[in-house]
Amino acid sequence: MPSIVEYTDRKAAANHYPARIVSPSQSSDCCFSRMAELGEEHTEGRWVYRYRRCAACGYTVRVIVRTLPDTDLIAQLQKIMATALTRNVPAF
Repeated sequence: MPSIVEYTDRKAAANHYPARIVSPSQSSDCCFSRMAELGEEHTEGRWVYRYRRCAACGYTVRVIVRTLPDTDLIAQLQKIMATALTRNVPAF
């Protein structure tokens, strides 16, 4: 998954969302209580994610909000379940 976040300790933290975010490479003590969501949710493949950034130090992460269901897999499972629960009763 490509990311707009550049992790580096050589540049100052910068928020140019949605184009680019420069983030420190490691979180700090402030990050636990100062993280704020940036922008809207994004979808890539079956993942729905958004960015969270520390208001104090600028540390940024991509947080997976949820996954989207695999519709092909669900259809296969429904077909299997429909036939798996039928009984073959011999005719007399």
